[in-house]
Amino acid sequence: MTAPTSAWIGLGSNLADPVSAVGQGLDALADLPSTTLSARSRLYRTAPWGRTDQPGFVNAAARIETALEPLELLDALLAIERRHGRDRERDQRWGPRTLDLDLLLYGRAQIAQPRLTVPHPHLHRRAFVLVPLAELDPTLEVPGIGAVGGLLAGVAEDAAQCRPICD
Repeated sequence: MTAPTSAWIGLGSNLADPVSAVGQGLDALADLPSTTLSARSRLYRTAPWGRTDQPGFVNAAARIETALEPLELLDALLAIERRHGRDRERDQRWGPRTLDLDLLLYGRAQIAQPRLTVPHPHLHRRAFVLVPLAELDPTLEVPGIGAVGGLLAGVAEDAAQCRPICD
């Protein structure tokens, strides 16, 4: 068995009951084989990114310790999304979704494959990702880009719009 690797997952939803969907997504991460959910952020209400003509989102971030290889983990995340009604083939890019699970970081790996890019290619430009990540670890290094806390300065205006949900 492979030694566990820290992986960071971004979660989001803006359809049906987003708070419940993100909570269920966190529960599903904890149930992955050879994986432990080691940290989770608060939930945040955030504005849509990319396409703004849709409801606001609920977002969070999680750190897991996993022995799953990157593509195995990606497939597990996609299976969780499908169980929650998401169809990436049919859904519009950056459109509304029942549950979104993005593999943001996998250890210090830099991966560029047709199915997977890590670090997530838009991570450093998305306040709705950086704010929950910074809550968990502002010193977290995004390989080739910089520390999460420092990256927040580049999205400060958007970060101010991320509102924590009391839970």
